[in-house]
Amino acid sequence: MLGSRVGALLRRSTKTLTLISRDLRGSPRVYSHEHPLLSNPSRFAVSEPCGRCFLSRYSSFSAFRSLPKSLSGQSSRKMSTSATLLNKTRTDVTNAGLKLLVTKGPHAQKVVGIWLFGCAAWVFSLVVLGGVTRLTRSGLSMTDWKFTGALPPLSEDQWRLEFEKYQQSPEYKRVNRGMNMEDFKFIYWMEYAHRMWGRALGVVFAVPFAYFLAKGYITRQLGVRLSALFALGAGQGLIGWWMVKSGLEEPASEYVQPRVSPYRLATHLACAFGIYCGILRTALSVVMPDPPTGSMNWVNGAAKIRKLVLPVSVLVGITAASGAFVAGNDAGHAYNTFPKMGDSWIPDDIFDMEPLIRNFFENTSTVQLHHRILATSTLVSVGALWLAARKIEMHPAIQSLIGSTLGMAALQVTLGISTLLTYVPVSLASAHQAGALTLLTLMVLLVHTVRKPSPSLLKSLASVPKSKG
Repeated sequence: MLGSRVGALLRRSTKTLTLISRDLRGSPRVYSHEHPLLSNPSRFAVSEPCGRCFLSRYSSFSAFRSLPKSLSGQSSRKMSTSATLLNKTRTDVTNAGLKLLVTKGPHAQKVVGIWLFGCAAWVFSLVVLGGVTRLTRSGLSMTDWKFTGALPPLSEDQWRLEFEKYQQSPEYKRVNRGMNMEDFKFIYWMEYAHRMWGRALGVVFAVPFAYFLAKGYITRQLGVRLSALFALGAGQGLIGWWMVKSGLEEPASEYVQPRVSPYRLATHLACAFGIYCGILRTALSVVMPDPPTGSMNWVNGAAKIRKLVLPVSVLVGITAASGAFVAGNDAGHAYNTFPKMGDSWIPDDIFDMEPLIRNFFENTSTVQLHHRILATSTLVSVGALWLAARKIEMHPAIQSLIGSTLGMAALQVTLGISTLLTYVPVSLASAHQAGALTLLTLMVLLVHTVRKPSPSLLKSLASVPKSKG
């Protein structure tokens, strides 16, 4: 026992003398944790060249080590508290440079964010419900429109009156002649639910908006943005009736089934997608005012991948818009084979319409061909984005998000092909439309995540010294 203590003392003395001799020779002073008495090198670094000064400092430090452990523990706790306060102050300074969209602190930021995400989810469900309404051919069952809304028929006489109105429409005369009351009630309830769900969204959006304004949570910038989204939502109702009205008119030819204008349907769907993306992006800006960074290397990596993300997101949007024309022209029923369209890769009738521009938006064969090309291009582009991201150093969250986007793109193409091969069943077609909106969701999140950080955050990251080794 005594020998081991003597050995330990000799080893400690040898290390101490070695440090002192290095200082006397003027060698670089690197004080690490190799010696138990030099656990805080920044506090006891030596600037004087003479060994006497170093010895006096070392003696003082030894005296400090001889203090009671309680005092030493209090000092350590004070240093830890000081470091915590320093980090908190630094965080506050960084956040102070941000232009937050919500005032009154984190609680206000949280509740406004939850409200906006809830509104975005509501729009998502509204789009899916609208797709089911179209696929079940329920959209033309209500032949009038009232700004204040209307109660559904509550008696048999009221149902008979609504049915008589529908019997005067072109759709009943050419498509649904002989429909009974029960079948009419089904399509009427589908259209009624779609309209009322949209109007309920206006209440869910407007009432909390007014409350948060009164509480002073919302800044001027956010208020202007939300007011524009509310106006766009109100206009969406008018666009919806403008679309339905086109389907209540007599077709130009007796051999043509009545349906809404594909241009108006595409406008209605694109507007819904735009409202959804606008609300989602605003919600993300509220709860995540700055993108995830971590280090300057990750910031630079995000800047590189951002150049690829933006064009891919545009391609995803164009593909979704082309899907609206597929729905508007019932082009999904034109060719139910894949990868060929019938017996050929390119149908012979893609230029049958005059003028030529009509082929791009009204010819069912051409519309389906364009959608196939765009969908395949989207999948290839997202795959290329994923491969490029693997070679770039960036935040793990961005890497994971790009992988999820690739998986969703592959699933969306699979849903599209399955819908085509099974002659457009309502379940698969609705899932395909929901998949398009989900893919758009991931692209909006990805664009928001790779955006350029605020100047205050960049300055904070630049001040952090780079790690060696």
